[in-house]
Amino acid sequence: MTTAPASGTPGPALPVPERIEAGLRAHLQETSGSEVTVPAQESLRLSPMVAAGLIDRPVSWVALAGFMGTGKSRVGWELSRALALHFVDTDKLITRVVGKSIPEVFAQEGEGYFRACEQEVVGRVSRLDHAVISLGGGTFIHEENRRVLLSRGPVVVLWATPETVYARTKHSDRPLLRADDPMTRIRHLMDEREPVYRQGTIHVHSDGRPSEEIVEEVIERLWNWADAQHAWAEPGAPLAVDRATD
Repeated sequence: MTTAPASGTPGPALPVPERIEAGLRAHLQETSGSEVTVPAQESLRLSPMVAAGLIDRPVSWVALAGFMGTGKSRVGWELSRALALHFVDTDKLITRVVGKSIPEVFAQEGEGYFRACEQEVVGRVSRLDHAVISLGGGTFIHEENRRVLLSRGPVVVLWATPETVYARTKHSDRPLLRADDPMTRIRHLMDEREPVYRQGTIHVHSDGRPSEEIVEEVIERLWNWADAQHAWAEPGAPLAVDRATD
């Protein structure tokens, strides 16, 4: 499977896997030199190491999943800054590699092509370290993607009401919302996908909350998860309990 180079990119077309690998490398090189700052009011588990120039992280890799419009890109970016990790938005990586917007990919290449690119991206970002991954709304729905992601590390699922999702996406050109009644379409898709999203590691609601507050909760929940994993790995150690609730 091949695709034409992105607009303005010289050279012959490359097979999709190689273009994805090249695009991911370029993205990481571009962002690795950027200055990372940690907000003054941050999780207490982070702050002791900041003065020494180090970050005490609960994890070095985490993915964010959930329906469109739940805040994955914004929260993922801010989470990556707080934890001093790379940030990769899989939808943006695909558009960079293919040289087309997602609506254009759906219209010109078909959803199957997009999902194939998506699976290639998942395979590569799951091998990264020191990264926060923001997934497209449908990525976690596909069984193989879900298996790869959950075997790599924690997947945080963000939730919002259909009304919030519609308010955040109604002016977008998302292919899945091209319907006579977008609210009905949103409700149907959310109900259909909920059992699968529930397979995520951690669940956080984003309705009516500032992103800073959501990031703080995600970090605390990641610490709880990491503590539980550590306790589980030590024979005879008491299992840490996740104090937060969905």
